[in-house]
Amino acid sequence: MLLKLTILVLLAAIVASLFSGLFFLVRDTTNTGRLVSALSVRIALTVAVVLLIAWGFWSGQLAWHAPWL
Repeated sequence: MLLKLTILVLLAAIVASLFSGLFFLVRDTTNTGRLVSALSVRIALTVAVVLLIAWGFWSGQLAWHAPWL
């Protein structure tokens, strides 16, 4: 249950980073450092989510519950 909560929190952080990057893209046209930093944070969070999902399937904490599998 803690793994699922961590994944959801990281997904919310990814969305927040996405919108902060959009804000910096629209409003801050002269300084691109903050935009690059926001996008780098989003990429790092995405990698963390993918690794957590892979680890969850490997450890058995996450499983497919689809009826056709």
